[in-house]
Amino acid sequence: MKIDFEKMGGLVPAIIQDAKTRKVLMLGFMNEEAYEKTIETKRVTFWSRSRQCLWTKGETSGNFLNMVSMQIDCDNDTLLIQVNPMGPTCHKGTDTCWGEENDYNPILFLTELQDFINKRKEDMPEGSYTTALFNKGTKRIAQKVGEEALETVIEAVSGTNEKLVYEASDILYHLIVLLADKGLRIEDVAAELLKRHDPNWDKDRRLAKFNGTYKK
Repeated sequence: MKIDFEKMGGLVPAIIQDAKTRKVLMLGFMNEEAYEKTIETKRVTFWSRSRQCLWTKGETSGNFLNMVSMQIDCDNDTLLIQVNPMGPTCHKGTDTCWGEENDYNPILFLTELQDFINKRKEDMPEGSYTTALFNKGTKRIAQKVGEEALETVIEAVSGTNEKLVYEASDILYHLIVLLADKGLRIEDVAAELLKRHDPNWDKDRRLAKFNGTYKK
């Protein structure tokens, strides 16, 4: 990684992002020494412009920023550092320097789950339920989606909300397995829903489907 420290007089901006939540936590500056210390220790270190010295985030508070990855932008003069933060990032005690809460949105886990299932398909480890599904083929996987859909309907009509969420989770899991089996991802479904959210999407077809009069 070749970083252009000369453009800003020996410093480069370092954008700090939570690796899990994707929230931007803060912006700091690094000189070459701070960069090298960060690489060596895996804890983000900056150059303090006010104190004119190195400072490792968390060295007094214990709220370290443990580095997960580091990328450089197209001009080689700005860093994007993904971290696992150990507590609030801002010196004022907030999760981010913009006063935001750094909460994890569970919807992001669907991408993680898709990656995990794709990895199962690639490695096919013995003893894995997902592996067993892939071995049984598309027809059986599709059948499982149908079975879980029926169980979800039953819980919606005569069960509890807790059991409904449980069965709906089974649908999503088996659906992602089916998508992976066909070389697709859950993001492809999300993209289709996003397209349909457009007010200009085919309203007539949508209404016809709702009324049961749609014909292909």
